[in-house]
Amino acid sequence: MAALDFSAILLGLTVLFGLIWLFDRLFLVKGRRARAEARGEDQPEPWPVDWARSLFPVILVVLLLRSFVAEPFRIPSGSMMPTLDVGDFILVNKFTYGLRMPAFNNKLLENGEPRRGDVVVFRFPGYVCKDEQGNSIRSGDISCQNPHAPVPSENWIKRVIGLPGDRIETRGSELYINGERIGVDEIGSYKGNMNEPEDRLLMTYGSKLYTEHLGSVNHTIALTPAYTTPMDIPNAAVPSEVPKGCYIVMGDNRMNSTDSRWWGCMPEQNLVGKAFFVWLAWRGFDNGLLDFSRMGRVIH
Repeated sequence: MAALDFSAILLGLTVLFGLIWLFDRLFLVKGRRARAEARGEDQPEPWPVDWARSLFPVILVVLLLRSFVAEPFRIPSGSMMPTLDVGDFILVNKFTYGLRMPAFNNKLLENGEPRRGDVVVFRFPGYVCKDEQGNSIRSGDISCQNPHAPVPSENWIKRVIGLPGDRIETRGSELYINGERIGVDEIGSYKGNMNEPEDRLLMTYGSKLYTEHLGSVNHTIALTPAYTTPMDIPNAAVPSEVPKGCYIVMGDNRMNSTDSRWWGCMPEQNLVGKAFFVWLAWRGFDNGLLDFSRMGRVIH
């Protein structure tokens, strides 16, 4: 999702305006008032101080709400279809997995841990590559031809499949957790809007919908028969056992998702929050603007 780190911008503006306002209160306001009284006339605040005093509380409230309560995100791709469509605007709970420092994402307060089946937003950790000495490093280059390529600052969304200590295996379209095959029940063929590129792709290749029984969570996934042969995953693949502090995540559009099968486990420190609500479903000017049937949905 959005590469622009809006939290860092909010944090920077909050600190800047707060310092301007505080410096004025401590060192400048008394002298300004004394000069105004000596002249017998009002002296307006300098415009930087006026702006800082007006905007600081507003930006601070927005920063606190986005950092510790809920943050909005937009879905840019179809990797989580049919659960989430391109253009869905969602809210992410920021305290379910503990409170984190804005922009830096360091955990400030412990709370819960991700559970199997949770839909989570996280900072993309990068692809697992080998450097010149054969050490595993994270890279922004999926081919690993340039293992030192910087990892883009992006927020991704996937579903938690594997927890620390789990053994995860994928055999074509089948998923195994700790040696047990995860059950699925066919619902029917995928039906969507042929004007939408993601829908057209799934319908063209005959994608089918299934209910996947992932522990206590039953959710819908899309499987494409044309892609159910074992995937050619060039780099990380899924580790034999999920390490401590890591999670295996996959998209609900199971055969059309770049996820842990491509870049390995998602580190716990990369967690942003748990997706829980679709508040807007934008479909563009060619498709009726909004999809009211999706707005107000709880994500599970």
